[in-house]
Amino acid sequence: MSTVTGFNSTLREGNVTHHEYMQVGKGRDVGLNQISLFEAKIANGNGEQTLSRDIYRLGHRFDFFRMLSCYFTTVGFYFSTLVTVLTVYVFLYGRLYLVLSGLEKEMITQAAIRDNKSLQVALASQSFVQLGFLMALPMMMEIGLERGFRTALSDFVLMQLQLAPVFFTFSLGTKTHYYGRTLLHGGAEYRATGRGFVVFHAKFADNYRLYSRSHFVKGIEMMMLLIVYQIFGHTYRGAVAYLLITISMWFMVGTWLFAPFLFNPSGFEWQKIVDDWTDWNKWISNRGGIGVPPDKSWESWWEKEQEHLRYSGKRGIIAEILLALRFFIYQYGLVYHLNIVENKSVLVYGASWLVIFVVLCLMKLVSCGRRKFSADYQIVFRMMKGLIFITCLTVLIVLILVPRMTPRDILVSFLAFMPTGWGMLLIAQACKPAVKSAGFWASVKTLARGYELIMGLLLFTPVAFLAWFPFVSEFQTRMLFNQAFSRGLQISRILGGQRKERSTANKE
Repeated sequence: MSTVTGFNSTLREGNVTHHEYMQVGKGRDVGLNQISLFEAKIANGNGEQTLSRDIYRLGHRFDFFRMLSCYFTTVGFYFSTLVTVLTVYVFLYGRLYLVLSGLEKEMITQAAIRDNKSLQVALASQSFVQLGFLMALPMMMEIGLERGFRTALSDFVLMQLQLAPVFFTFSLGTKTHYYGRTLLHGGAEYRATGRGFVVFHAKFADNYRLYSRSHFVKGIEMMMLLIVYQIFGHTYRGAVAYLLITISMWFMVGTWLFAPFLFNPSGFEWQKIVDDWTDWNKWISNRGGIGVPPDKSWESWWEKEQEHLRYSGKRGIIAEILLALRFFIYQYGLVYHLNIVENKSVLVYGASWLVIFVVLCLMKLVSCGRRKFSADYQIVFRMMKGLIFITCLTVLIVLILVPRMTPRDILVSFLAFMPTGWGMLLIAQACKPAVKSAGFWASVKTLARGYELIMGLLLFTPVAFLAWFPFVSEFQTRMLFNQAFSRGLQISRILGGQRKERSTANKE
């Protein structure tokens, strides 16, 4: 409210004074989850400011220089962040279209473009910008002028060793998600961050609940775009060109998917991984209901994640549906690149939708069987699931043997149909009242649970694999607490303190 009051006072040609107080021992957000919650809260607030009439009026009544000052000190930073991420999406989907349509191959194989030295120089200079050298130059100049260029260079190297680019790239996704969602649907809310001494391990389920929609889904989407670009473009493109074009995007994908585990204390300790897996299975399998909190049941969390759609207007729902249609591009473009497809008729695309319809019918059958037979006739239900599994396996074997379906076709089919199912999920969530009245909401929930399991396994497997090696955990602890090590603190005692306190409390 104080921000809106300041806007109104400025519009009425008033002055607003700001008093800054210093407080000894003020708590600071030191954990990644706390920082992300705080940034989400600020991004939501800036989204609401962008939609307000006050910003509109200020922009119209200010002179040019005051308008720029207002833009860069209020909503401009978040809007620029949103545009940056949207540019990455536009670039990747543009590349996807060029690769699947064959236009990129035709352009690159032409001598006029292949021997264009100016274009190669432009791409090389672009790669330096993507790596962040020019972006870090203003910071180094500022530190150099204030404290000396030797100090600026040492600080820059120290930031790289402390994985500062990973943190700021991850923070980019947090700001973009919550700012963009507020622009579409509104719904800014207060998020309690807490300012305790955050040297404890966050469970895998906690990280998944917090970053699933803001980072993990988007990271997997960009990863699939890059994989498709690699599969269908490598025959006519050099490795160096591919590396220069996509290295920054692969860095963003890795950061958005695994930064929460990298900055999580004891994130690669094997016993913690085992406990996290047990907690994850318990959370994903628990049924929701009235009074069940989101941290105890996946169903309750999933329903809460859709609350912003309940209060969104028609424009927000239409925008959500239109954005979900982008996932159908994969299916339309990839089914014609299968080796078992010999013609380019539209019937091929129709047959792909028939496959999706059959899969959805099987899921509906399993959902109905679970409600009717899982309690009293468990053997019948298990036999039904086994029969469905054997049938699907038989169909896959026949497709491999008869039409000569290759492993690449299996991968391409996966890349084609998985995004389509996710797009259908998003549309069903946006049209929840209609889907619920039609009686398909239970099937939608079953499909959503399957996608959550796949994403969870995709994220958990690399973390569990790295946890096998003890040196990974040691390296992570040294990286997170390097300043504490230099001051002689014993991190093992700090990390073990909370465990001892919990055991003492349980005994009492």
